[in-house]
Amino acid sequence: MRTKSKEIKDAIKSYIEQVASSGGNCPSYSDISDVVGTSKSNVCRYIAEMESDGELVKTDYGFVTNKMGRAASDTQTVPILGSIPCGLLEEETEYVEGYYNLPTSFIGSGEHFLLRASGDSMVNAGIDDGDLVLIRRQEEADDGDIIVALADNLSTLKRIYRDDKRKCVILHPENDYMDDIIVKDCYIQGVAVKIIKDIKRNV
Repeated sequence: MRTKSKEIKDAIKSYIEQVASSGGNCPSYSDISDVVGTSKSNVCRYIAEMESDGELVKTDYGFVTNKMGRAASDTQTVPILGSIPCGLLEEETEYVEGYYNLPTSFIGSGEHFLLRASGDSMVNAGIDDGDLVLIRRQEEADDGDIIVALADNLSTLKRIYRDDKRKCVILHPENDYMDDIIVKDCYIQGVAVKIIKDIKRNV
C-alpha cells in the first residue's frame, strides 16, 4: 500500500508540474483523476495529505510542488482591476480589487493585470463566470485573439476579427447561443494569456 501511495503521489506531482511547464492552467481534480487513474475522491484525499505533509502548497494560481516553488521564486505582483463583462458591452469600471503574487515564469514578459470574468459568453474558450483572466497590456492583437475591447467607453472580453470588406470589427463570443457584436472600431486594452480558476469549484 505504501508503494502504491507513493506512486500515486508522484504521479499527481508529475502531472501538475507537466501542466505548469507547458503554460497550462492548474488541472482540476477531475483532470488529475483521469490522468493518474484513480477516483476524484481519492485524488482529493491524496492532495489533502500532500498539503499536510508539505509536498504541495495551494497558492492563488493553483497547486505548487516543491520543485515548482523553487523554480518560481521570482514573482511579480499583478493587480486585479475589477470585473470584465463576458456578454454585451457594459460601462467600463477599472479599480484595483486586490493583488496576486504570480511567478514570472507563469506570467511571461510584459505588463499584466487580472480581470474577473462576468457572464458566460466565453464559456467555449474555457472562461467561466468568476474566473480570473490574466491580461497582457497591449494595443495590438491578431485576429482570433481574446481581447479586452473598449468601444464608446464600454468594454467586453471577446475574440476579435476584422472585416475589411464591411470596414468593421467583429467581437465574437465563445458561446453558441450568442451573437457577434459588430462595431466600427474598438480600442484594444490587452490580450488574454491565461485563465486562473478556483480549484475548489472542481472538487
